[in-house]
This record gives sequence, C-alpha cells and structure tokens, in this order.
Amino acid sequence: MTTAKHGIIRAGMGGWTFEPWRGTFYPEKLAHARELSYAAEHVPTIEVNGTFYRTQTPKTFAKWASETPDGFVFALKGPRYAVNRRVLAEAGDSIQRFIESGPLELGDKLGPLLWQFAPTKKFDADDFGAFLNLLPPSVDGVKLRHVLEVRHESFCTPDFIALARQHAMPVVFAEHASYPAIADITGDFVYARLQKGSDAEKACYAPKALDRWTERLKTWSAGGVPDDLPRVDDKHKTPKKPRDVFVYFIHEGKIRAPQAAMAIMQRLQG
Repeated sequence: MTTAKHGIIRAGMGGWTFEPWRGTFYPEKLAHARELSYAAEHVPTIEVNGTFYRTQTPKTFAKWASETPDGFVFALKGPRYAVNRRVLAEAGDSIQRFIESGPLELGDKLGPLLWQFAPTKKFDADDFGAFLNLLPPSVDGVKLRHVLEVRHESFCTPDFIALARQHAMPVVFAEHASYPAIADITGDFVYARLQKGSDAEKACYAPKALDRWTERLKTWSAGGVPDDLPRVDDKHKTPKKPRDVFVYFIHEGKIRAPQAAMAIMQRLQG
C-alpha cells in the first residue's frame, strides 16, 4: 500500500504494557524491558496513552525511538491538562509544555498527536476554534499531525466538520457503543479507533469483520470514503487523493488487540 495511488496503512493497538498479553502475545519469559521492541517487530504503530496522564522526558522519547525499527510510528495522546478543561482557549501553556517535553526526539517515528476530549465536552464553535488555533502546525521545521477525538453528540454538526476542515485536522472515526461515529474526511490522513472487539475472538474481531475493515482502510488510503460509514456533512465532495491511514484496536477485546492489528496487516500484504 505504498504506491503513488495509495497512502500507507498502519494497524496497531494502544500501548505495549498490559499483563494479560504475557502468554497471549508476548512469550511468557520475555523480559519486560523487551516488550516495546517485541511489539514493534509485529505491528507498525502503537498509540501511547501514557502521554495523556503524565509528562514524559526527551530521554524517554529517544529511548522509545531507539527500541523500534525503521518505519515504526508512535501516535501520542495530548495531555489531559490541555483537553480536560472548561475553557479550551486557555490550554496554550499545557500544549506548549507537551510539545517541549521531547516528542520530536522520536524523529520520523513521530506520528499523529491525538487530542481526546471527554464524553461530557460539548461543541462550542468559538472556544473549540480557539483551541485549534493553539495547536502548532510545525515545530523547528517539523510538521505536526494533529487529530481530534470528540465524544459528545453535539459535535455531529456541519459547523464542527467545517471547522476541522478549515484547520485540516482529521476527526477520529470511533467505532464505539456510545461515542459518535464521524467518517467525514477533514485532513490529509485518516485515524480510526476500533472499540467493539471481544476477547472471545482469536483476533479481537470476527474474520468477516476484519475483512470488511480491511476494505474500508483500502478505500481511505486510495482517497475515497467508505460508503457504509456515517458522515455528518454528506454533501461535501471529498478531494480524492492518497491518504495515510492509522487504525488502532482499543479497549474492548484488548487481550486480542495485537492479533487484530497483525491480522489486518496480513490481509493488506496478501
């Protein structure tokens, strides 16, 4: 999926430290210090949740980069201090501290920066627009890729989609029991979080579901929009151009999430 007609598709999971993965994904006797490098040998991307809860250091980011192969990409959650606030327009200092904490140490392994908002956070065009204005498009000549995860139904309005499109920032497509599913294309890449898996399935999702998701990912990477996913502004004609796609298996079915990511990558290679 790396030709000029398609973007790169990467499938992964959330994090690499999860005790139930020992014996189901990691070998039983694998040293804990080897978990990241082992995971990165089997999936091309991981979404990091730890950056949401605590500030990392440049040394930590550099260490992560050193333990992963060429072509591997980290998606980083922006800090909760920036998104969990009543007035988003006041998040500038928190955003700046995050940017200065060292994510650029990842080099070309720095992927999207995920800004995840609480399910109780409602859409306020002025305040949300002010927040988007605070997100730097680049730092020290390095382009930053921001992506927005909104989880309140008030965001299901063309006004929000237009705002995200104005800033060229993708909106997460969330497959979730209660969060809104928004498949509108608003940026130059696509980011999906699949959260309806099951530990009872060998690969988190049933084979037919993985087949269907593989086809959707291919459609996105070729510049299209899957016709079976809901859009808020279905009148907008999305420019057809190749887009990189990031998809993560999160939360439900977490024990088998690595297997789901690997199953997707195997389908793409087949």
